[in-house]
Amino acid sequence: MEVLFGIVLFACVAAFVLRPLLRPPSGPGGEDPELADLEARREAKYREIRDAQLDRAAGKLSQEDFDRQDAELRREAVEILRRLDERKARRTP
Repeated sequence: MEVLFGIVLFACVAAFVLRPLLRPPSGPGGEDPELADLEARREAKYREIRDAQLDRAAGKLSQEDFDRQDAELRREAVEILRRLDERKARRTP
């Protein structure tokens, strides 16, 4: 009886752990790969902006270089956010 209980418990744990791995990566109702890419690019751009701010605070960038780099990074971030909003709007019924 204990062996049967162990087997059932093991099967339940294995099913719980393997369920996300056996799920198809995308499909109807699945994650949109373009949306996931845009969200990853957004987070990366935010990191770049924070890094530039830290570099300026540490004295690695002059104010002029920081201003130029910050303006470019923020312009790129706005473009990513615009594309992200467009993509989300297309997904909403």
